[in-house]
Amino acid sequence: MLMSRFVLVCWLAILLTSCYSFRGISIPEGVETAYVPNFTDNAVGAPPTLYLDLTESLRNKVRDEARLTITETAPDLELNGTLVDFRVSAEGARPGDETAAFSALNRLTVVVAIEFKNLRNPDEEGWKQNFTEFFDFESTATLASVQDEALEEITKNLNEKIFNKAFAEEW
Repeated sequence: MLMSRFVLVCWLAILLTSCYSFRGISIPEGVETAYVPNFTDNAVGAPPTLYLDLTESLRNKVRDEARLTITETAPDLELNGTLVDFRVSAEGARPGDETAAFSALNRLTVVVAIEFKNLRNPDEEGWKQNFTEFFDFESTATLASVQDEALEEITKNLNEKIFNKAFAEEW
């Protein structure tokens, strides 16, 4: 009985050394570091620190959830980001609303472009993808009155999409 438990523990240790997975995260053996340089800001009208806030929140997510060390020196992975778009647009009235003239929505949309590179294995193809997230708010509200809440939610959702693309898909 004791011997069978020992064998089981050994098999589990062997299986877990080639690739570890935490909450659906898949990181190849030997990958321990990542580099997330400051995003480039190409969005007209975006708050002046939004690109830095996006960078720092992605760094924190990679560090906390992928358990990778963030470094500029010889990283295993690199995630480059560009803030591409920041815009508010008017959305139509809600269907079936009798007060349609007063119930229109505004939508804040943020788009980031991400380039992922596996520097540990340059033969492995990386990827480039745009990620879009939006926040709807009443047309009677100003952007300034909802901006903090909107950007917090948008940033969280963008990071989740980027992180899942980078670490939850098969390597």
